[in-house]
Amino acid sequence: SLHLLQAARKKNSLNLLDLTEAELEEQFVRGDGPGGQATNKTNNCVVLKHIPSGIIVKCHQTRSVEKNRKIAREILQEKVDLFYKGEDSDVFKEKKASEKQKQEKKRRAKENLERKKLFKEMQQLDKE
Repeated sequence: SLHLLQAARKKNSLNLLDLTEAELEEQFVRGDGPGGQATNKTNNCVVLKHIPSGIIVKCHQTRSVEKNRKIAREILQEKVDLFYKGEDSDVFKEKKASEKQKQEKKRRAKENLERKKLFKEMQQLDKE
């Protein structure tokens, strides 16, 4: 289930479960990381908890509280969808498809490298 939750945060997911505000618990806390005084003295980090599932999301991607609230809800919606639907979730299917594309790209790059090596060896033999 941890692997499923890591697949969240993929764009263009269509059939996600809807969240109601009654199911959410929201807090604003101080963010962490680089940023100095702008980070250390403002409570613009959003912590959202989905009460029925117990999933917690922390978002501090921007300095704007409103943008962080929106992003946190998007991430939480995807994680809740993964939690309830599992491998049937569109988010999970997109993650699998992108992994497959990445592997195919690596395979093609490896083949091209082998072709280049063979070509260089043939050139070496022709010179001798």
